[in-house]
Amino acid sequence: MKSLIKTLALTLAVAPPAFAGMNDDPLLVMGKLDQFETRDADGPNPLVWDAQGWIGKDLRKLWLKTEGEREDGETTEFEFQALLDRAIAPYWDFQVGWRGDFKPKPTRDWLVIGVQGLAPYFFEVDAALFVGDSGRTSARLDAEYEMLFTQRLILTPEIEVNLFGRDDQAVSIGSGLSDVEAGLRLRYEIRREFAPYIGINWWRKFGGTADFAELAGDKTEDTQLVAGIRAWF
Repeated sequence: MKSLIKTLALTLAVAPPAFAGMNDDPLLVMGKLDQFETRDADGPNPLVWDAQGWIGKDLRKLWLKTEGEREDGETTEFEFQALLDRAIAPYWDFQVGWRGDFKPKPTRDWLVIGVQGLAPYFFEVDAALFVGDSGRTSARLDAEYEMLFTQRLILTPEIEVNLFGRDDQAVSIGSGLSDVEAGLRLRYEIRREFAPYIGINWWRKFGGTADFAELAGDKTEDTQLVAGIRAWF
């Protein structure tokens, strides 16, 4: 898998530009804490984060993404991605790289191939295919939309869907549609770079993933109130 990632990364790095020249193309850095929130749960209230950032130029960048969850002082979910990114069309980027699932144990490594950009009607979309060891495959679709009530008050509906190609009993994942998570978050931008928010988040597990959760005595569906901050630089 590592050799495949290296080959794809090299192709991405040396491919000729799809459009625009490279004049006046400075090195830039961007970071965004999309979610940093606590959720109202029956047990300990989990602390959830979803952040990403990049360093690079207009057509080529290095993207870093992370998301996870902590409960009662312990990290229960932790994912990290490092991706080479190349613009392939206005508003759309192609990405390839590595994803590591560090929690829950055992760890899993994946090759990532995906696209990220702005779909018609201003939907922000992040879609990826993941290929792991021992024939494991997965796919994920993230989409969100911003509804402006005022220049500062913004409602964001969002959804995430995960699918897996085979059972992975060690981490309680079933094949097929694994889980869906959807939310509504209303934020107020004190500054463009900083906004507290409140909202509601719903998730549900399906198929074999739900069966594993039931056997462990865990929930397969929940709706939670959330409160957090969103920031970027």
